Amino acid sequence: MITIDDILETNRMITENKLDVRTITMGISLRDCAHPNIEKFCQNVYDKITTSAEFLVKTGEDIEAEYGIPIIHKRVSVTPIAIAADACKTDSYVPVAEAMDRAAKEVGINFIGGFSALVEKGFTHGDRVLINSIPQALATTDLVCSSVNLGSTKTGINMDCVREMGEVIKRTAELTRDQQALGCAKLVVFCNAPGDNPFMAGAFHGVSEADKVVSVGVSGPGVVKHALEDLKGADFTEVAETIKKTAFKITRVGQLVAREASKRLGVPFGIIDLSLAPTPAVGDSVARIIEEMGIESCGAPGTTAALALLNDAVKKGGLMASSHVGGLSGAFIPVSEDEGMIHAVSEDQGMIDAVNAGALTIEKLEAMTCVCSVGLDMIAVPGDTSAATISGIIADEAAIGMINQKTTAVRIIPVAGKTVGETVEFGGLLGHAPVMKVSPFSCEKLIARKGRIPAPIHSFKN
Repeated sequence: MITIDDILETNRMITENKLDVRTITMGISLRDCAHPNIEKFCQNVYDKITTSAEFLVKTGEDIEAEYGIPIIHKRVSVTPIAIAADACKTDSYVPVAEAMDRAAKEVGINFIGGFSALVEKGFTHGDRVLINSIPQALATTDLVCSSVNLGSTKTGINMDCVREMGEVIKRTAELTRDQQALGCAKLVVFCNAPGDNPFMAGAFHGVSEADKVVSVGVSGPGVVKHALEDLKGADFTEVAETIKKTAFKITRVGQLVAREASKRLGVPFGIIDLSLAPTPAVGDSVARIIEEMGIESCGAPGTTAALALLNDAVKKGGLMASSHVGGLSGAFIPVSEDEGMIHAVSEDQGMIDAVNAGALTIEKLEAMTCVCSVGLDMIAVPGDTSAATISGIIADEAAIGMINQKTTAVRIIPVAGKTVGETVEFGGLLGHAPVMKVSPFSCEKLIARKGRIPAPIHSFKN
């Protein structure tokens, strides 16, 4: 039974600790849109999206007004275009991305995901066309997000695609250089990508999903930090229990919104993604949670252990709150979107100073991704970083995901004309990012090898 204390506590979470529903995402299957004629296919895609998501934004706004729960974004994910468009007789899927962009603007959503390919074991014709189309597609659209899954625990890592994605990211950066390489901020490279992720830029509608589903991504780093403020000197069990109980409450808020949206839209409820997704707003930071546990600066020794505790406790609390938890569900550590990551040395110093001081490096972030969701996210690097080095970073993250049976990803942004120590401004939820140092040593000969890294021994569970 809900008590007045529960209501007051939830209200405080929203008004004081920045609890929100980060996104309501409608997943839409495009498999029934298939057609050999690219123009007809694009029209089918536009019609399916605009018809299915016609009332998504209004529904989200109505729920937000009635329940007083902030709902930041309304989004759509679709069947990976490399699959849906495979029958098209064409050498470019850029027109499909443009149709998706028009549809997204027509229904008023913030982003649309699914300009994607699943190539962990090899390529089809559609996969090849999709990957080659990514740079131009992201340069000519505003709301389209793209992803490529190139590895899994079951299949290993497609190193041919790893090599190609380094080159694709470089081309995307070049085509959007007048926007600080913004196209790269809309492109994610995955290992073990889930098909029910509501968060961008990696969302796509998995092939095993229903024709349409509604999923919700919740957030609340500020709520967790606030809960820990009264536990100075408490033991780890008490810290973990407090995070679990807080995650339970956060997830119940998301569950309420998801079920209400499902009922009003007449679309099945998919999953709750209970990831702690930070924003640039002060007080809405995963890094601040880590520091509240007793770390002087995010990135100091002990950071990975603290993050492991946080991630595990969040999952345990969320799983008790909903029978349908999915997506990524953990703690995000995007550098540009987390004010605590940016202000990692002190309140008046930025991430640039933290990087220069050695408090947080790409290598330390990589270690942290072993125990959290989702990977090296929103990392700005010098524009002259080679395609092979970017591919090497992707390969390392994919290996972590493959061996540890978890989702990992890379969203890396080589910004032309920028060097280590400078800052890139993206605006909105993307915030701003320091340009981080990458290793000067080459992995080009490794990346030039062809084939797949085999699946690990523990993948064989039949």
